[in-house]
Amino acid sequence: MKAIILAAGRGERMRPLTDHTPKPLLRVRGKPLIEWHLEGLARGGVREVVVNTAWLEEQIVASLGDGQRFGMAIRYSLEGRDHGGALETAGGLKKALPLLGVSGDQPFWYVAADVFAPAFDFGPAAASAIQAGQLGHLWMVPNPPQHPGGDFGLADGLATAADGGPSFTWSGIGLFRPTFVTELMAELPLGEKARLRPYLDASIAQRRLGARRWEGGWADVGTPERLRALDEGTG
Repeated sequence: MKAIILAAGRGERMRPLTDHTPKPLLRVRGKPLIEWHLEGLARGGVREVVVNTAWLEEQIVASLGDGQRFGMAIRYSLEGRDHGGALETAGGLKKALPLLGVSGDQPFWYVAADVFAPAFDFGPAAASAIQAGQLGHLWMVPNPPQHPGGDFGLADGLATAADGGPSFTWSGIGLFRPTFVTELMAELPLGEKARLRPYLDASIAQRRLGARRWEGGWADVGTPERLRALDEGTG
């Protein structure tokens, strides 16, 4: 298994903390947020990771290096250098995918750098969650107070549109096949900004997006207050 960590965002809601430190390098319980993901991926057997960067990206590269100390190889998709800024989630994924070296139906992990889920298991059992014919598989969490409306519904192992029924929030952790990008994003020019949500909705419409619940501890590190609560063990 391989993985892409999305770490390019500016972190506007985290200012002033992110004025001089990229959000993935903010420390949670003694270590940078992104290192929790790297250590979890390494425990799960992942040995190749691409990290996409933009805001203060040179700090991320300098901090993580080539990945050797995590037991993996890290490559970087430098959106700041190449495009002058972040390409958002879909644009970033399309740019980063060729660096990952996956093809066909080989799934890969997708991890948002600004969530905290230290107990998540990236091992073979979780990696087998994506079913034949599916383009992706998402892990969903109960809706947090700051996002009461959630993102999607969940029925029969599939993500569904949240049409007034019970809803859940996407954790920012998922599995995708390369075909999610090559099929659904075929018309998206490389280097263009685009959000992932429309492509997730397209997968849902095709009934090709799996999903399941995750209740092992999760937080969206979106504000200084939430970061402080996590650091103090109250979030």
